Amino acid sequence: MSISGLVITYNEEKNIGKCIDALFKVCDEIIIVDSYSKDKTVEIAKSKGAIVVLQSFLGDGPQRKVGLPYCKNDWILNLDADEFLDTDAEEFLLKGNYLEGNYDAFSFRVKNFLADKLIDFSGWYPDHKVRFFNKKTASPSEAKVHQKIVTTKEKKVSVHILHYGWDSFNQIIAKKNQYSTWHAQQLFDQGKRVGPFKPIINGLVAFIRCYFFKKGIFNGIDGVTIALIQGFFSHMKYAKLINLQNEEKNLLRF
Repeated sequence: MSISGLVITYNEEKNIGKCIDALFKVCDEIIIVDSYSKDKTVEIAKSKGAIVVLQSFLGDGPQRKVGLPYCKNDWILNLDADEFLDTDAEEFLLKGNYLEGNYDAFSFRVKNFLADKLIDFSGWYPDHKVRFFNKKTASPSEAKVHQKIVTTKEKKVSVHILHYGWDSFNQIIAKKNQYSTWHAQQLFDQGKRVGPFKPIINGLVAFIRCYFFKKGIFNGIDGVTIALIQGFFSHMKYAKLINLQNEEKNLLRF
């Protein structure tokens, strides 16, 4: 069976060349859905033999769905530009093991790296993600943040994706801050409303879970930092939701 690689991008000139080269090990075509990058992402992608589709960013799930009609194959490998298949995942796909059992989506384990250091604590491993699915019966959700694949028969497999998402803690914090904004808006649009203590409680619970129950406590200053970042994300998500609620109340007064 042939596989289509699908990647959404914005200003990924640092990663896109390596990403496409890696995908071509298991895919016979690569579709890039780019949000009008201002760097050389599109130029590099085309030079590597990828098909580039330009689309203003619609959100995580909708943006991925834009690329599906351009994929000639049913099986889709949908990685981010900073994600790469580990050798066990390459072998899984090349041997066609996904054809066994009539599954339509597969959840791989993700190894998250800070620079070249594996973060295998605070709940960051094993971090399962569905990145491989059959578009006939499975598809990205409409969620704008951290979308999931809507599937009828999913299977978790013990093969790995390597995620080199951050070079520093500054980058993690910046991305978490951005995600918290998107997530708050998504919750607001879904009609979710919370009380004033929700950010504090959830932020504290997230920190305790990551630091004490997810082994952050055994990983020195990195363990403390990652747990604090997770708490920060949870706190800010709901704090920003409350801000949206207050803006709504102010508008209703007039």
